[in-house]
Amino acid sequence: MPTLLLRHADLLVTMDDERRRIPDGGLFARDGVIEQVGPTADLPASADLILEARGMVVLPGMVNTHHHLYQTLTRAIAQNAKLFDWLRTLYPIWARMDGEAVYVSALVGMAELLHSGCTTTSDHLYLFPNGARLDDEIQAAHEIGIRFHATRGAMSLGESKGGLPPDAVVEEEEAILKDMQRVIEAYHDPRPYAMVRIALAPCSPFSVTPELMREAAALARHYGVMLHTHLAETREEEAYCLARFGKRPVAFAAELGWDGPDVWFAHMVHLNAAEIDALARSGAGVAHCPSSNMRLASGVAPVRAMLDRGVKVGLGVDGSASNDASHMLAEARQAMLLQRVALERPDALTAEEALWLATRGGAAVLGRDDIGQLAPGKAADFAAWRLDRLEYAGARHDPMAALIFCQPRPADLVVVHGRVVVQEGRLLTVEEERLIERHNRIARRIVRGEP
Repeated sequence: MPTLLLRHADLLVTMDDERRRIPDGGLFARDGVIEQVGPTADLPASADLILEARGMVVLPGMVNTHHHLYQTLTRAIAQNAKLFDWLRTLYPIWARMDGEAVYVSALVGMAELLHSGCTTTSDHLYLFPNGARLDDEIQAAHEIGIRFHATRGAMSLGESKGGLPPDAVVEEEEAILKDMQRVIEAYHDPRPYAMVRIALAPCSPFSVTPELMREAAALARHYGVMLHTHLAETREEEAYCLARFGKRPVAFAAELGWDGPDVWFAHMVHLNAAEIDALARSGAGVAHCPSSNMRLASGVAPVRAMLDRGVKVGLGVDGSASNDASHMLAEARQAMLLQRVALERPDALTAEEALWLATRGGAAVLGRDDIGQLAPGKAADFAAWRLDRLEYAGARHDPMAALIFCQPRPADLVVVHGRVVVQEGRLLTVEEERLIERHNRIARRIVRGEP
C-alpha cells in the first residue's frame, strides 16, 4: 500500500476534537488514510511520497455542501435581480444545455474548488435538458479527482401547474423517481472514504409537488441515502408556502418527512427561534451560502444562533451564477465577515469558527465522519498555502488567521485521498487551458442561443 509523508509544515491545523495546531507539523498516511499526525520529529522518516511543507500552513481539505456546477456557464447574468426574477431570466438559457455542457461545466467548477483547497463537494443538479444526466457530473469528478456527493435534483411543477419554472424544463415525476433509483444503484458508495455518494434533491417547494417530496424521502430512506433541497431562502418563498400550503417552509418540509439527520437544507435565511430549535432537535444540517445570499439580496442566515443551539452548519459556494465563483476559502471569509456586520459584533464568528464550518461543519452536514479533519483514521485530504506571499506579509504570527483575514489565495498543494491533485499551484488532473476554451465555446452557444 502506498505511503505518504507530509512534513515540516510551519503550522498544521488539524480541526480534530482538540482543535490542535501543530508547529513544524506533519502527517503520515497509508493507502489514502492518515495513520499519524503530530510534530515532524515524531513521524516516520520515510515514505513512498514525501511532501515538504516548510513555509506552509496546512488545513484539512474543505467541504462544499451546496453548489450548482452547471451555472459556471452563465456567470454575471441577471446582475441586479432577486431570486425569482433571476431564475425566470436564467431558466430559458439553461434549457439549452446538454450532457457535454453539464460535464464541462462540472470540470470547471470542480477545478476552481480544488484550487481553493476544497477536496469534497456536493452538487445540486436539478435540470436535465437534451439528454443531460447526473452521470455527466460523476464522470467529471472521477477524472479530476475530487470527492463528490452528487444529488439527483428535480423540478416537476411547471408554470401551468402553479410552479415557478417554465413547463419546458420540468420532468414527469414517475421518470424522476425511476432515475433517482437508477443513480443510487449505479453509483452510491456507503463505505468509509467513498469518492462518490448520491443524495436525492427535489429542487424547492415552488418547483416540485408535495407528493414528489414525500416519495423522494421514502426512496432515500429505503436506500439509506441523504436528502437535500433549498429552503427558507427568501421572503418570497415564505409567502408562497404560506399562501399555497398554509405553513412556513420549515414546518411544511417537516410535514412531508423532511427532517432528521439525513436531511440538509441550503440557505435557511429566514428562520425564527422556534424553527432553529426544531432543526437542532431533528439533527438536520444547513448549507450556509453567504455570497449567494448577498448577491441576490436574500438576507443573512442566523448562523450564530444556529451554532449556539447546536445546529449542524457547513458552507456552500452555491451556483456560479449567483456567487459567481467557487472559492471555498473566500466563502469562509465571507461567512465570518457577514455575521459580524449583521450582528454588529466583532466576535460574532471567529476565524477558527469560519474554518471549522468549512471543514468539520461541512463533513457533519454531509453525514461523514471520515473527512474534514487531520487525525488518525481519517482520509488523507488536505490543502496547504505558502506563507511567503505578498498577501500574508505582516500576518505570519498567526498563519491560520492569515488565511481568513487576508486576501484569499489559491492553495499551493492539494491532496485528495493521498493523491496529489494540485502541486505548486498547478492542477495536475486536467489541461486547464483547453478546458477553459471548450467551456467558453459552450457558454457562448448557450447564452446567445447559437447553434
